[in-house]
Amino acid sequence: MKHLVVLSGAGISAESGIKTFRDSDGLWEGHDVAEVATPEGFAANPELVLDFYNQRRNQLFEVTPNTAHFDLAALETQYKVTIITQNVDDLHERAGSSNVIHLHGELLKSRNVVDAFTFYDCKTDINLGDTCANGHQLRPRIVWFGEDVPMIEKAVDICQTADILLIIGTSMQVYPAAGLMHYVPTNTPTYFIDPKPSIASNKNLTVIAENATIGTKKLMKLLIT
Repeated sequence: MKHLVVLSGAGISAESGIKTFRDSDGLWEGHDVAEVATPEGFAANPELVLDFYNQRRNQLFEVTPNTAHFDLAALETQYKVTIITQNVDDLHERAGSSNVIHLHGELLKSRNVVDAFTFYDCKTDINLGDTCANGHQLRPRIVWFGEDVPMIEKAVDICQTADILLIIGTSMQVYPAAGLMHYVPTNTPTYFIDPKPSIASNKNLTVIAENATIGTKKLMKLLIT
């Protein structure tokens, strides 16, 4: 089977009702990103940050995967599919995708404040005073601005094995995720689904200027035989 590597971002989850990372005014759900998505913000006001992510986690139980998520899962019938996502929701998994790498963490997992590599399942609120077995405060397993991206090296390795690359729901402007497309082998066929595509065309690039749910339908006609 050919290896199809998918780089997905907020645009694919937006059609399920999950807001994209930042609004046009630069705020995330009314908060300055520095308040809720940095280690400094957590140190300054941990209760605010925990509550912020508790609300985001609870919202996950009110949404469902959309047809774009299901289309990507269906591609596994003819391709080895690896999804590298910037999204922290579990909609790819709920749609049936079996190999998903979360670059920026997962809302349904927690970690403690000193160990970035040990995760715990988390489907309920995290409160100040909740600790792991070693007595360390728990926090969301979210990669905040200023923190290392633990999965980036694995993502690079995966991209280097791509036979086909699909970019969907992301403008490819946020690094280090945006740099991943440069690690695929030269001349790899690349598909870019975005209503306002930001990548210049080249001989190996097919642009589908649609939102995710319409774009994946067109992609299926190109890739499924």
